[in-house]
Amino acid sequence: MAQTEYVVIRAQEDGVNVIGLTRGNDTKFHHTEKLDRGEVMIAQFTEHTSAMKIRGKAEIHSAHGIIESDAKK
Repeated sequence: MAQTEYVVIRAQEDGVNVIGLTRGNDTKFHHTEKLDRGEVMIAQFTEHTSAMKIRGKAEIHSAHGIIESDAKK
């Protein structure tokens, strides 16, 4: 199994969507969470999850640093 990487997502507004995308020939949505302001989610990349999409204003903390999304809903 590949080494897993964790990310921490902190919602800066209500209704932030965290969407997990599958690995493989066809990339598909496989999991969705909705976070409200101040809520934190710890997620990891796995053999099933190859990418995450964050929709809404959030801070994303990873081994690569801190990124702020500023997407408008």
